Amino acid sequence: MTGASSPNGAPGAPGGALLVVGDVVTDVVALHRGPLASGTDTTAAIRTVPGGAGANVACWAARRDGTEVRLLGKVGMDSAAWHERELATSGVRPLLVIDPESPTGTVVCLVDSGASAERTFLTDSGAALRLTPDDWSESLLDGVARLHLSGYLFFSEPCRALVAVAVESARARGVPVSVDPASAGFLTELGVDRFLALTEGVDVLLPSRDEACLLTGLPDPADAAAKLSRHVPLVVVKQGDAGALVARSGEIRARVPAVPATPVDTTGAGDAFTGAFLAALLAGTGPEEAAAEGCRAGAQAVEQVGGRPPTNA
Repeated sequence: MTGASSPNGAPGAPGGALLVVGDVVTDVVALHRGPLASGTDTTAAIRTVPGGAGANVACWAARRDGTEVRLLGKVGMDSAAWHERELATSGVRPLLVIDPESPTGTVVCLVDSGASAERTFLTDSGAALRLTPDDWSESLLDGVARLHLSGYLFFSEPCRALVAVAVESARARGVPVSVDPASAGFLTELGVDRFLALTEGVDVLLPSRDEACLLTGLPDPADAAAKLSRHVPLVVVKQGDAGALVARSGEIRARVPAVPATPVDTTGAGDAFTGAFLAALLAGTGPEEAAAEGCRAGAQAVEQVGGRPPTNA
């Protein structure tokens, strides 16, 4: 079957589409310098841009020539048309469900424009975490070679039910499944054991360094990656300016260096890595080179404001 994975999580035959299931939100990005002034004004440059971890991954994946990317997400009536246009402009086929009761999710991204470009998120998930099994159809996997699930889906009960149905459908068709845990904070609330139980049957796990350490209780990201790869066949740990670790069968198989960059806004850097990585796997590239492509995309992402790739590139 097209796109079926091998036992070690490596890609199968190239071809077919990438289906991303995840969050579509509106990002309000506020770039400030230094500490926030509590109780008074802090000068900031503020922009409203399309975002969402799932949507960002889809857009970065679609940058690779010849990659067909589809996105299943849920939005409110308030901005559905805008999000559909933005996704289509990035080369993604939007499969958006409109929620008649909730507005589109909104995330306020507070970004320190100093050297670290560190960011803090204020999240109103809105419609983004209201996907349910009723929004899933077996036909969504027609022509699909890989299924990617945004980790935010694991943080609401309706979405967890959707995840179970989607993973079962994918496994029945031999379609490999990847997951990006998405948020160390939400992982802590959900519980590590519960998350690991929910990811049974997943082929590729793409945590950040902090998420990998949290999921294993180990302080060293290499040890964490190795341990996770006994649970999931292929684990790629994103380490920002320290590059990425590729682990299989309980061992580190590659240490991929980062690409030098001058950070402006680190929002979406991990999404950029994931999107580029998955598009490379879809094309038949091996995990190590796919991780190198992920690092290149992550470096580009931090040098611009917002989590999406430039649409004119």
